[in-house]
Amino acid sequence: MALKLLMAVTGILLVLFLFAHMAGNLKIFVGGEAFDHYAHWLRSIGTPLLPQQWYLWIQRTGLTFAVLGHIAAATILARRARKARPVRYAHRPKVQGSYAARTMRWGGVIILLFVIYHILDLTTGTLNPVGDSEHPYANVVADFAPGRWYVTLFYVLAVVSIGFHLRHGIFSAARTLGQRTARGERRARAIALVLSVVLVAGYLSVPFAVLTGLVK
Repeated sequence: MALKLLMAVTGILLVLFLFAHMAGNLKIFVGGEAFDHYAHWLRSIGTPLLPQQWYLWIQRTGLTFAVLGHIAAATILARRARKARPVRYAHRPKVQGSYAARTMRWGGVIILLFVIYHILDLTTGTLNPVGDSEHPYANVVADFAPGRWYVTLFYVLAVVSIGFHLRHGIFSAARTLGQRTARGERRARAIALVLSVVLVAGYLSVPFAVLTGLVK
């Protein structure tokens, strides 16, 4: 139960961050100056109490522990479930479940690889064509340029994986935190679906806007 609770709590923290990050990303539609101002503002949160960029590093550290805790709990629970049914039947019927539930493992791997790439791309600028920390708007536009369609394709794959992961994760977290009634389950499934669609649409709107020339 403790591991499931850890997964639920860390998952909720990560979801809150994803929506906050999405809201910030959508400022790109306001214009380059507004987006750059927002990015620079993030570095100054907490000043003068905290030195420049300390808030971001505190946030990154907290998110790293949340991700590691989430992965560790998921791995341990998966191993326990596998040990609980050591005998494999040749014609065992397929376990009923949603597509999201059956692909949580591979979705998690794709998301992890995407997070690593995203950090090297738009955080450190190592893999970005521009890589200028003073002009985040230019970094994003260069990143999703039509000639770099493969980056956009990987981004789409990762974001859709996050959507499936989120849809199943929100429902599972609700059950872990005590939701058991049929009406509550229907409500949890509906909320999970709506939040997943909103998140996917919000994140994909940026690369598609750059790809189509709406943002340039």
